[in-house]
Amino acid sequence: MPNNNEIKLEIGTFLAMTQLILYTTSHCHLCEQAEALLTGLKDQHKVYWQAIEISNDDLLTDKYGIRIPVIKCINNQAELNWPFSANDILKLIKA
Repeated sequence: MPNNNEIKLEIGTFLAMTQLILYTTSHCHLCEQAEALLTGLKDQHKVYWQAIEISNDDLLTDKYGIRIPVIKCINNQAELNWPFSANDILKLIKA
């Protein structure tokens, strides 16, 4: 079991990471491409991302339904609409 210092270090490391949301839906080939880009960046940069299924929420469907996949950077609240590249995601993170 980790001690308090190890837990604080893990939490600090997580908070220092860039946190992204990928708004997505099932059976979306563009969303799968976006996931692949994010997975590649996660391995190279301090990026944590989470996919959010928009079809389970009417407000998210209204906001993102015709724009998905959309990446939102939690750190700066900026959004990136498809089409985008890995370089575009890096620019979003640095914005």
